[in-house]
Amino acid sequence: MPPLENLIAFFGAVILLALTPGPDNIFVLTQAALHGRAAGLSVVFGLCTGLIGHTLAVALGLAALLKAYPVAFTVLKLIGAVYLIYLASQAWRAANHAAKLETDEAAPRLSNSLLYRRGIIMNLSNPKVSLFFLAFMPQFVAPEQGGLFFQFVSLGVVFAIATILVFGGIALTAGTIGGWLRSAKSQAAMNRVTAVVLIALALLLIFD
Repeated sequence: MPPLENLIAFFGAVILLALTPGPDNIFVLTQAALHGRAAGLSVVFGLCTGLIGHTLAVALGLAALLKAYPVAFTVLKLIGAVYLIYLASQAWRAANHAAKLETDEAAPRLSNSLLYRRGIIMNLSNPKVSLFFLAFMPQFVAPEQGGLFFQFVSLGVVFAIATILVFGGIALTAGTIGGWLRSAKSQAAMNRVTAVVLIALALLLIFD
C-alpha cells in the first residue's frame, strides 16, 4: 500500500477531478433529476464498477499499450464517442415521447440495472480514464516499498471511494430537488438538453 500521505494527496486530487464537469457526472445529474436518487446512484455504481477495469489495466501495464499504439487509442475514442451519440439519441427519443404526453405523467424511466450497465460501459469506453490513471497514479506510488500491483489497486479503491462520494452527492442532491423536473414538459426539455450535451462531449472526445 502507498504511504498514507500519498493516499490522502491522491484522494484530494480525485475529489477535485470528480467535481470537474464531464459526461459521467452530467449523466448522473440528469438521470437523478429526471428519475430520482435511485436512478442516479445506479449510474454512479456502474461508473465505479468500470473503474475496476481501468485500475487493473494500469496495474497490469495494459494502459501503456494505448499510449504506445495511437491507433488503438483512436479506436477506443471512436467507440466511446459512438456510445455517447447513442445515449444522446436515446435521450432525444425520450424527449419526443414525453412531449407527446397530454398530461404531466412521467415518461417511462430506465431500470436501475440498465442504468448500472450503462454506467459501466460509459466508463470503460473512455480511454482517457486509463491514460489519466497511467499518467497520474505513478506519482503517488512508492516503488521502494514494492508490491506495485497492490499499490495501484489501493489507489484505484481510493479513486472509487472519492467518485462515490462526489457523484453520489450529486445524485442525492439532484434527486431531492429535481421533483419539479419530472413533469412531461420538463422531461422533454431536460432530455433534449442532455442529448445536445452528450453529442457535444462526443465531438470533443473525437477531435480532442
